[in-house]
Amino acid sequence: MLLQVGDLKKTYSRGHQNVEALRGVTFSVDRGQFTSIMGPSGSGKSTLLHMLGGLDRPSSGSVRIDGQEIQSYNDDQLSNFRRRKLGFIFQFFNLLPTLTALENVALPVLLDGKKIDEIAPKAKDLLTMIGLKNRMDHRPDQLSGGEMQRVAIARALITDPLLILADEPTGNLDTKTGTTVLELLAQMAKERKHTIIMVTHDPRAASFGNRLISMRDGMIEADELRDFLPLNSVAVPSPMVAPGLVPGHPRAPVPRPLNNISLPAPEVTSAFASAAESAPAPARNLPISEMPPSTPTFANSPRETSKNNGDHSPTL
Repeated sequence: MLLQVGDLKKTYSRGHQNVEALRGVTFSVDRGQFTSIMGPSGSGKSTLLHMLGGLDRPSSGSVRIDGQEIQSYNDDQLSNFRRRKLGFIFQFFNLLPTLTALENVALPVLLDGKKIDEIAPKAKDLLTMIGLKNRMDHRPDQLSGGEMQRVAIARALITDPLLILADEPTGNLDTKTGTTVLELLAQMAKERKHTIIMVTHDPRAASFGNRLISMRDGMIEADELRDFLPLNSVAVPSPMVAPGLVPGHPRAPVPRPLNNISLPAPEVTSAFASAAESAPAPARNLPISEMPPSTPTFANSPRETSKNNGDHSPTL
């Protein structure tokens, strides 16, 4: 078992109030698993990711990675552990603008005291693997969003990390580019046995993993194991398709056939038609000065009345 989380709790103080961001979270992750963590805003998923990455300390509970309880480390030990054993992928890439793609990928190892000549061959191999062989000498402002995120993925891989933590990795990308990034992450887990934990609010993004943890109010609400999707199996939706799982997606809900929808009986339809014919004609659009007394004006609106009674709600 690579990751073991036990009764993890985190409480923040806001003024005179305590906010429980995590309320006893317990789960474990096997090597080579691609785990998606979903939940509404305020569910605790980002706080959990920070605890797993040693970016924040829990109020109580334990985080054990490869047998090491990271919450017991001091700041220097935790910094070294993050740099050498964890890979991070962020929504906004976090690339240094003055460095080339190759230098950004090599950065975690350079910070560990190695020379660029020592790590350059591996960085080049990673950039080639993710399709950026011809972009190694480009700086971030010369790359597209998808290319920058792929550089960030290569940077996360440069140290051969035990665990890769991804925080909304497609949140700043269009659907087509995001699909490419998600397929790359799935391929890393499925074929190269990298262990990935990804926080996302997007059900479609979450479907690329082989495990889904749903959170609510600082607790795990559901935990589902699943098979990996076949790569290149997801069609990219047009801009008119509603958010969520797209038509043709292997985990999209099956639409109900139209012939299963019962229509109202003829007599019901006739009753509606009769009611419509007998209904009074809609009123004309009159100026406020010509409205009949029974028509409420803005001055008599509930908001204005409330205001006159001491309620300071905004008026129209």
